[in-house]
Amino acid sequence: MPVNTLYLAVLPIVHLGTNLNPTGFGLTQQILTLFPDRKLATEFFPDEVDAYLSTFEDRAENYLVGGHVLRYEFFKEPTQDGRIVIGVVQHVR
Repeated sequence: MPVNTLYLAVLPIVHLGTNLNPTGFGLTQQILTLFPDRKLATEFFPDEVDAYLSTFEDRAENYLVGGHVLRYEFFKEPTQDGRIVIGVVQHVR
């Protein structure tokens, strides 16, 4: 079965809005996404990694499975400075 190995990243998003539509100005969010390159992965501190992993794991199984994507597996990779990268194996057909 083919797989894609991806890495979890947390991207902070700040909405700037415009003069015509200022209602979203300053709204901030964190976006969870996957990248195929480990260099772009977020390096999580040990006390926060499980919360981010659980959030993405729940959403992936409920909303990202379908079509060519059959399932996801998750793994943790420690970094040299004690933080953790979350790897994601995406099983596809």
